[in-house]
Amino acid sequence: MRIGELSRRTGVSQRALRYYEEQGLLRPSRRASGYREYADTDVETVRRIRILLAAGLGTSTIAEILPCILDSDDGLAPGCPELRTGLAQERDRLSAAIDQLQSARTALEGIITTPTPPSDTSDPAWTYTAHREQPNAHWR
Repeated sequence: MRIGELSRRTGVSQRALRYYEEQGLLRPSRRASGYREYADTDVETVRRIRILLAAGLGTSTIAEILPCILDSDDGLAPGCPELRTGLAQERDRLSAAIDQLQSARTALEGIITTPTPPSDTSDPAWTYTAHREQPNAHWR
């Protein structure tokens, strides 16, 4: 099938499919005319790629592990024993990043909810803020 058909069957843009090819995730054959020719199995490959991307994996990691990913009744499963360990490490990295983001959100929430103290009109920061036409315009 050609790229337009693969795009239609997977719901993935042609641009994304070309990117997957550039990253070594898809390997279509070429017709004599130069057009890409995808196999029916590429529909399932694209589905796996999308799931792995949604799981937070980058394309270089996906390119390495894709041959070891199997379909199971419950979704995708690691087909190589060492893959489970690597995926667990990636999960731990994501968990640490989530913890950091939650801490940042908590800090921002504290700043947002802290009452503003009375302003000292002799403070240059107050004077600057009071005379701006649109306070906090850069936040809009």
